[in-house]
Amino acid sequence: MKKKNLLSLLITAVLMAGLLAGCGGNKAADAPQEPAAPASAAPAESETPETAGDEDEDYTTGDASLDNPRNQDGIGEDELLVISFGTSFNDNRRLTIGAIEETMEKAFPDWSVRRGFTAQIIIDHVQRRDGEVIDNVGQALDRAAANGVKRLVIQPTHLMDGLEYNDVVDEAAQYADAFEALAIGEPLLTSDQDFQTVAKVMAEAAQQYDDGKTAVCFMGHGTEAASNAVYSRMQQMMSDAGYANCFIGTVEAAPTLDDVLAMVQAGSYERVVLQPMMIVSGDHANNDMAGDDEDTWKSAFEAAGYQVECVLKGLGEYEEIQDLLAAHAQAAIDSLG
Repeated sequence: MKKKNLLSLLITAVLMAGLLAGCGGNKAADAPQEPAAPASAAPAESETPETAGDEDEDYTTGDASLDNPRNQDGIGEDELLVISFGTSFNDNRRLTIGAIEETMEKAFPDWSVRRGFTAQIIIDHVQRRDGEVIDNVGQALDRAAANGVKRLVIQPTHLMDGLEYNDVVDEAAQYADAFEALAIGEPLLTSDQDFQTVAKVMAEAAQQYDDGKTAVCFMGHGTEAASNAVYSRMQQMMSDAGYANCFIGTVEAAPTLDDVLAMVQAGSYERVVLQPMMIVSGDHANNDMAGDDEDTWKSAFEAAGYQVECVLKGLGEYEEIQDLLAAHAQAAIDSLG
């Protein structure tokens, strides 16, 4: 396998120049970072690795046989590789990541759409439990090279240009010489228009609960990178647009659960609806948000005296989000000339 350094990829992948100007102060590259692990083992900004062993699962996550791992050979010369963190929740994987991939297939019929996950622990868990084999990033890139792909576009489904997204960029850089052309699409929240589109999706999801007594709280993952600012930016956009009952927090950064609880308590709400601000509704949504342990979002709001409803629907289920990621893939394809 011929390899080049990151500079070579940035020259080859014309789109990356747009990334550097896309989101200003929200870029992870603006903040000092510790050396990152390979993308196949990277920590996520979308979901924490689902570490429970098979014997610990007392719930069903759906039928894995309905999911298409998109690890087929016979790719052809043009490949669109959709990279996600992943989830072991089978039904939700199909309804979010799978739906995004299907949207790509419809939008780009001349391109072979394939899948890669960055979370090796999820890949191993799904294979052990369900027998479904999903490529990690390196395996997907090796598959593309072995199949004679000439033009490769990588479209991540990550929410932001954070640590995990940049790990994908770094790993792809090692394969720059394997293809005649390579480009990487932007993450979901990059341009002002991206933020407006996602804010509209979230606001419309919350609109049905706008009765003056219900607060809608969206739970994101959070990151140590500077790109964590996407959450406060989205909160400001929702507030400026008049959605006073919508609140945004994170599991692992700021705003915290305590911050969100305080904002809700400052109002006269009686009921709280919880929904993930993540591509998938996986481990965080089912356990940290909607779980019954005393430290979950659901339990915290119930302990504060609120009626709580949990909506286990990831952003990837919404057509507008699927179309937005397809638009980013189109921009990456266009950058190849």
